[in-house]
Amino acid sequence: MIVAGGAAHHDIETMASRVVYENRWMRVREDAIRRADGSDGIYGVVEKTDFVLIVPLDREGRVHLVEQFRYPVRGRYWEFPQGSWEQQPDAAPHDVARGELREETGLDAAALEEIGYLFPGYGYSNQGCRVFLATGLGQGPATLEHEEQDLITAAFPVAAVVQMICQGEIKDAATVAAFGLLRLKGLL
Repeated sequence: MIVAGGAAHHDIETMASRVVYENRWMRVREDAIRRADGSDGIYGVVEKTDFVLIVPLDREGRVHLVEQFRYPVRGRYWEFPQGSWEQQPDAAPHDVARGELREETGLDAAALEEIGYLFPGYGYSNQGCRVFLATGLGQGPATLEHEEQDLITAAFPVAAVVQMICQGEIKDAATVAAFGLLRLKGLL
């Protein structure tokens, strides 16, 4: 493979690895590495279960967002419904997407199409994100988890979401990337 400047690319070799922290949601490991030039270094890697992100598009052309308090950044932000089933890491992504959509918004989708797969932070994490478009929406009750007790949901016209992204009201990178991906594919 050729990279910028015409230099050949060589993989980084892992010399040793150790877990430095672990809980039910993630594991952090530190890897001793050797670069192609022979120099040594370390990488901190956050291992997390892949998650799904759902773009619920209703018959009126509006997308449904959720807003909740995000503790690490100490703020409430709008984003697309998303999540993972850490207790069931081998669950089918379509099942997780249907479950997360129902849990967070109360919506059921007649159709659920996988649109793409993204790495939200591959400079420090192995976690990936499957992006789904949900259509044919029907409303039922939301079944929020205890950690989501402050979550609210609302529907927005696509033009309003564009404005929210441009004005910095939507800061979630996965939401912005998924929105852009669907726009580029002509689905929004």
